[in-house]
Formats: sequence, C-alpha cells, structure tokens
Amino acid sequence: MELRQLRYFVKVCELRSMGRAAIELGVVTSALSQQISRLEGELSTRLLQRSSTGVVPTDAGMAFLHQAQLTLRHADDAVRAAQQARLSGHVSVGLAPTTATVLGVPLMRAMQERYPEVRLHMVEALSGHLTTMLHARQLDLAVLFQTDTPRRWSVLPLLAEKLFVIASPNLAQRPPGAKVRLSQLAELPLILPSGSHGLRATLMAAFARAHITPRIVAEVDGLALLMDAVRAGHGATIQPGAATARHDRDDLQLTQISDAHVGRNNLLVSLSDDELSPAALAARVVLADTARDLVREGRWAGASLH
Repeated sequence: MELRQLRYFVKVCELRSMGRAAIELGVVTSALSQQISRLEGELSTRLLQRSSTGVVPTDAGMAFLHQAQLTLRHADDAVRAAQQARLSGHVSVGLAPTTATVLGVPLMRAMQERYPEVRLHMVEALSGHLTTMLHARQLDLAVLFQTDTPRRWSVLPLLAEKLFVIASPNLAQRPPGAKVRLSQLAELPLILPSGSHGLRATLMAAFARAHITPRIVAEVDGLALLMDAVRAGHGATIQPGAATARHDRDDLQLTQISDAHVGRNNLLVSLSDDELSPAALAARVVLADTARDLVREGRWAGASLH
C-alpha cells in the first residue's frame, strides 16, 4: 500500500467523481481507477460503489477513509518535521464557548512560545458537537464535560468548576448574599441554553433533585447573546465563572450555588496516544499546563484542580 494510493482514494471520496479527482490530481482517469482497483485488491474488499452519476464510499470505504485521512495527515506532519528539524505540524483543539473565553488566548500564547512551528487550529463549539468531531477525527483533542467517552480515547481529569447564578445588579429577583441553594431559585427568571446543551441537562437534573421546576423565560444557545441578555436585566443565568471572563464584573453579580452535587467537571479528551502526532501530544501537555496555571493564578473563576 502506498501513500499515493491513499491520496488518490481520499480525493475521489471528497469529489465523488473519478474524472474530477483525476483532473485535480493531474493524472489520467484510467491510471487513477487502476490504482484504486489495486488498493481494493490488496484489501480484499470493495471501497467504492461506482455508478453512472459518480462514486460513493461503501461502509468499508468510509471506515478506511477516516484512517487514511489520519495517516496522510501524520505523514505530512512527519515530512514538515524532517524538513525543519524541529517539532512542527498542526493540531486541532476543541473548546466549549465558556472554556474558550478563559483558556483560548492563553493556550494560543503558550503554544506560540513553546512550539512556534506548530500550527494551532482551534474550534469553539458546544461539547456535543466537539464529541462528534472527535469521533470523525476532525479534532485531535478537546475539553469536554461528559465521562461516557469511548475506551480508545485518552481522558485526563483536568479541573472542576463551581456554577454561579449570574445576574445584573438591577434584577430585582436576584439572590442576595454570596451563596444560594437551588431550592431557593424557584421564582428566579432564568435564561438558559436549550436542551441540546450539556449544561442544560446538568442543571435540569440538579433541579429535579431539589424538587423544583425552574422558571425559564428564554433559551439562548450563543454565549455572547445570552450574557448580553443577562446584563440587560431580562433574567439571570446559571453558568461557570468562566462565562464572565469577557465581561466587566461591575455589570454582573455572581452568586455561587452551594449544593454539593452542582458543578461541572472538565476533561481533557484526545484520540489515543498512538493516533496522535508529535505536535498533538505536545499540545496536550501545553493545554493541561496552561489550564492549571490559570487556576493556580486565580484567573479561572470558580475552578479547582483535580
């Protein structure tokens, strides 16, 4: 099996056409088809389903495609590392919006200082979407909040976050004092993420344990808009302290939820070590170090190290 064959196969899958792939690769269609046939013969399985309208990968082809993309990426990184004689390549990191507000820029700075030749690709998305991207090998590592991860992944407990009621000082129903229990929040107008958000599921389970039904006045999935609505006094929200990292604290009041079971664990999740490039392995160490430094320096509100 040759890397050339893998590149040919990946390009055909991307374009769903032998002819278009041949043009982009700069080879004749017959030569491209011959290489794909040799690859299928070596694997003793059909990778592509051919028809008059084009080609699509079979189930076996889809499984092979994910690994082929990973192999080619690692090969390209290896070539760049050999050419530059220093750690290089690229790494993809996924962060949830609240995590990105406090960790994103410090991580970029730390990577530039330690590994200036490594290109960092950062993705900000909901944790469920980040999990899907890890499954598809579109990310090397991500900070997630769920523990039901596949065994083939590497999972490192990173830190724990307290949750806070965040409200405008002008909101009449805001809880007084520095701490509050969930059972005291039944009448508080809340602006929360929708049901597709992992934090919403965590909160609803916690409210159920407290035997109360929260008063949800709006659902907002974008963190920036949600916090704007809170600052404008349309309701309070419940978020980790990191959600306020980009906001003036004078415009917001934070009240810690004191229930022992209410919080969020942050997990540093990555592909297995044998699937990660040297650049990704290095980035994983830098991310963990950066997060720990932020907690120790008091720059991650409500967070504590595992």
